[in-house]
Amino acid sequence: MVFAECSRNPTNGRRGCNQLVLISCWRTVMSLFGTSAGFGSGTTGVFGSNAADTHNPMKDVEVTSPPDDSISCLSFSPPTMPGNFLIGGSWANDVRCWEVQDNGQTVPKAQQMHTGPVLDICWSDDGSKVFTASCDKTAKMWDLNSNQAIQMAQHDAPIRTIHWIKAPNYNCVMTGSWDKTLKFWDTRSANPMMSLQMPERCYCADVVYPMAVVATAERGLIVYQLENQPSEFRRLESPLKHQHRCVAIFKDKQSKPTGFALGSIEGRVAIHYINPPNPAKDNFTFKCHRSNGTNTTTPQDIFAVNAISFHPVHGTLATVGSDGRFSFWDKDARTKLKTSEQLDQPITACCFNHNGNIFAYSSSYDWSKGHEYYNPQKKNYIFLRNAAEELKPRNKK
Repeated sequence: MVFAECSRNPTNGRRGCNQLVLISCWRTVMSLFGTSAGFGSGTTGVFGSNAADTHNPMKDVEVTSPPDDSISCLSFSPPTMPGNFLIGGSWANDVRCWEVQDNGQTVPKAQQMHTGPVLDICWSDDGSKVFTASCDKTAKMWDLNSNQAIQMAQHDAPIRTIHWIKAPNYNCVMTGSWDKTLKFWDTRSANPMMSLQMPERCYCADVVYPMAVVATAERGLIVYQLENQPSEFRRLESPLKHQHRCVAIFKDKQSKPTGFALGSIEGRVAIHYINPPNPAKDNFTFKCHRSNGTNTTTPQDIFAVNAISFHPVHGTLATVGSDGRFSFWDKDARTKLKTSEQLDQPITACCFNHNGNIFAYSSSYDWSKGHEYYNPQKKNYIFLRNAAEELKPRNKK
């Protein structure tokens, strides 16, 4: 299972707070997330209460009103929108939207509900819509201007992934499900434009036009090409020996998708190029999210890699894991840039904003140790970190 979670009664949470206003007046203030790392004048409570606090050891900004259950996915608004808006989906069946202001303060804006846990979310390229995928076997389109959400996709099993595709000749939403199908939807129609059969259940996926990568159960790996119309391009033998957990496409210097990073439940990430000049040399794997780093003389606790995200400017990457740490990596120099202190809960999701200045990550239980480690009293958190400097690539010697 991708998530082992006991079923809960859906909550009929409030349908939303303020309507999200997309166009607003943006004042130039000393920017918390700009190039100046001015963490100065945060209000009380933004940075956690004291130094011994293990829920926020990195002293990062806490997002106001986080979800009431484990956070499954995070995504920042596209560069076409003014400002920064963050959406997050959770096992409390809800999707929430916050405005992230320049000073680091977060303002809850709106909320929508499914009737089952939300597993994935994405934005339309113009930022006017958010698409949500749920265990209730539906996907919804949330119009942020009207704050209305309507069902726009249906599968025979939970929908694990959802991605917006903007091609020169078509726009659509791609959904990947545990019913072993990949479907492509015109948002104006109740029926899919196309349905592609997969050998197994979809566990994770990523899209950077004109490429999509889907990782399935039983360590399946399929690359799709999206030009003209979506079609299967190649099936790959997995570079990893354990269950796939997360995948993220990376680009070359010309901003074209050229490969992907694949994370597994066994504390390991594979960097895989689609058409490398020298496959044996260019493709590699590295260990991460393990208890005692490179020390191999003592037994290691090995944790799942829960999410991978590439920095939109530098091309470096972040991984987050069940060990409660995030790490930053330079794949080209094959080196680690930074590892966080350990949080008191797993980190379940992460993402960068459009210019790479903000790194968002969520802290909540991921059920990696089963129900006996679940503590319903424990709060869930989303943190924001200034990522402008820490993700810069290592200088070439």
